[in-house]
Amino acid sequence: MNLKRVYGVVFACAVVVYLGALRNHFAWDDTQIIVKSDLVHAWSGVWRAFQVPYWPSDWGGFLYRPLTVSTFALDWHLGGAGWFHAVNILWHGAASVLVAVLAAAWVGPDGSREPGAGGDVTGMRAALVAGLVFAVHPVHVEAVANVVGRAELMATVFTLLSVYAAVERGSVWWSAAAWVGGLLSKENAAVVPALVAAAWILGVGEAGRERPTRRRIATFVVSWVLVGIGYAALRSAVLLPYPQQGNRAPVFAGLSGLQIRLTGVAALADLMRLLVFPLVLRVDYSPDERTAVRVPWDPSFLVGLLSLACWVALVVLVLRRKRKDAALGLLWIGIAYAPVANLLFPAGVIMAERTLYLPSVGIALALAAWLARAETRVVTMVMVVVTLAGGIRSAVRVPVWRTDEHVMLSILEDSPLSYRGPMSAGIIYLEEHQAAKAYDAFDSAIAVYPLDGRLYLLKAHAAFETGRSALVDSILAPVRRACLPGCGADFYGAEATLARQIGDKVMGDSLEAYKARKVIPNK
Repeated sequence: MNLKRVYGVVFACAVVVYLGALRNHFAWDDTQIIVKSDLVHAWSGVWRAFQVPYWPSDWGGFLYRPLTVSTFALDWHLGGAGWFHAVNILWHGAASVLVAVLAAAWVGPDGSREPGAGGDVTGMRAALVAGLVFAVHPVHVEAVANVVGRAELMATVFTLLSVYAAVERGSVWWSAAAWVGGLLSKENAAVVPALVAAAWILGVGEAGRERPTRRRIATFVVSWVLVGIGYAALRSAVLLPYPQQGNRAPVFAGLSGLQIRLTGVAALADLMRLLVFPLVLRVDYSPDERTAVRVPWDPSFLVGLLSLACWVALVVLVLRRKRKDAALGLLWIGIAYAPVANLLFPAGVIMAERTLYLPSVGIALALAAWLARAETRVVTMVMVVVTLAGGIRSAVRVPVWRTDEHVMLSILEDSPLSYRGPMSAGIIYLEEHQAAKAYDAFDSAIAVYPLDGRLYLLKAHAAFETGRSALVDSILAPVRRACLPGCGADFYGAEATLARQIGDKVMGDSLEAYKARKVIPNK
């Protein structure tokens, strides 16, 4: 078997595992980003996507992922939901092959693949292991089987291309071009310079055979600065007209900076579990499925700290044994996870499996470095187990993302303590004009986690729908108390604006009418 055949096997495996996604419809965030987006429905959206935020203005107008949205606009005119999912599968196949390419180039007796003397065999084995592990890893299901997960897929593909162009080809321009593609797909591609620097410092791949000169490094640094400034300027110009209220996870409400970071450390236990043994998967990790950590002696923080200590110990161990390839795989996990770790700054989630798509490249590379030099019998046995177990678990998980109802039922089953389960059920009830059931569902969600202000707006919407507008004052009273004095005199106007930002235009109009003591508009 040669490398081309290895890449073909990897690509085929990545595609076969996700064939079930072709039956999926649009679900969850797909509705707002694609189904209800006038931008995506127009051919002009292919280029106008670069002029507007990722989330529509009605939803607050935040984040900037124009290249991803541009592909949605193109896909809208080429096919239905099945076509969207097929494109996602192809992106995943491409990412899996690129992981195999990096493994073939980087794994070797001293951390770099040397030609001859068995080096080519080592490289092929590493490529097969890394590619297959990445292709079937169950933590990828959310990113691949939910259409908006394409942002993760595209950002990862462009990140891999950028790193390969820099480390293996020494090409400033190709690396910079790929990095631009990654940044315009999703913000987490910002880690490219750190990944390249780690490869250079460790001397992996081409950098191990011929260290980049200071002039070459300086040229790359200049390109990174220019690309970074250009991207930041473009992003700021697009988002400036929209009030950016921050994209902080609801679990962080009322927490200090230290407590947010304690909670971030606690989440590292889930990170390690999902990368190493992803048997239990969840759509949602919101309270009370996962709760905030307020003190450093909280057991969940201690478990997370132990996970961090194990990762550091592994990095030190492989470095002492001069296993540069394995060390880079482990470091890749930490570098790629950093933007969503809630350690540098608060993120929009405490944990989301889709955000582990890029970090999981590291576990594939590390496992390839370990198995590439093992006996053939051991490699065969491990890879048969990993490929079958991972492939089956992924394929079984894919239907969870078929519809909003499937997602909601998964939350209720897999995360029974999370308030997002009854919250999602309430939203579906509203869409089905079952306002009384929606009212009770939002009540249940508030009982679990009363700190998410969206719940009160949704409950007030249900009250309007059931003709109980007199309850609105009492329903929104906790929100009003929480926001004083910052909400000012125009409380209901501010809440109407917030309702529109979470996609509830009817509620926004109702609150405006309620404020003016007019007749509440009918839906």
